[in-house]
Amino acid sequence: MAQSDFLYPENPRRRQEVSRLHQQLLDCLSDSFHATNTLTEVLNMHLGCTLASIEMKRDGTIKENCDIIIQAMMKIQKELQKVDEALKDKLEPTLYRKLQDIKERETEKIAIVQKVISVILGEATSAASAVAVKLVGSNVTTGIINKLVTVLAQIGASLLGSIGVAVLGLGIDMIFRAILGAVEKTQLQAAIKSYEKHLVEFKSASEKYHHAIVEVTNTVKHQMK
Repeated sequence: MAQSDFLYPENPRRRQEVSRLHQQLLDCLSDSFHATNTLTEVLNMHLGCTLASIEMKRDGTIKENCDIIIQAMMKIQKELQKVDEALKDKLEPTLYRKLQDIKERETEKIAIVQKVISVILGEATSAASAVAVKLVGSNVTTGIINKLVTVLAQIGASLLGSIGVAVLGLGIDMIFRAILGAVEKTQLQAAIKSYEKHLVEFKSASEKYHHAIVEVTNTVKHQMK
């Protein structure tokens, strides 16, 4: 037992809790990297984008890794905005409004996009039309991606942002010392509570993001059968 544990008897339990929270954060970060690369691959293949894949910076901080994902998402949003603007320009106003109507059937939306997708991309595939409908005519970019970007920015700006990702694999004591290097011992409990709050928001946003991308890839597979 560390000497400080006699003064702070809750420290051993907090070490375990910090370790658990760190691992959960690492898992969420890893999932976000994977989901973003999956989305990038779909956009490059079906919408003619030239987006680069991203990798977790193992020797970087949590903030640096959050920033990598945020920058990739912003590039994705720009590409989707270009497609949206092209659709708005090529389609009749009434048809474009149908793409934004959540009550409109997805098959009808795909048929609408199919009319002009060849003009926009130089080819006309049902898979490309489905991707456009799923990502442009939905709340993926305006809601899900924006929410995840906001949460990642908040995590990066918090106490957690300065902690190195590599610390996560170095054991409980190393993680605990990393936390103590940033805050006073009396602030540790408050830091853990803040950590839990960010993690709840991150998990929720990450799961919605991952689910949306799975829907896109499943739709593409169905269209390519």
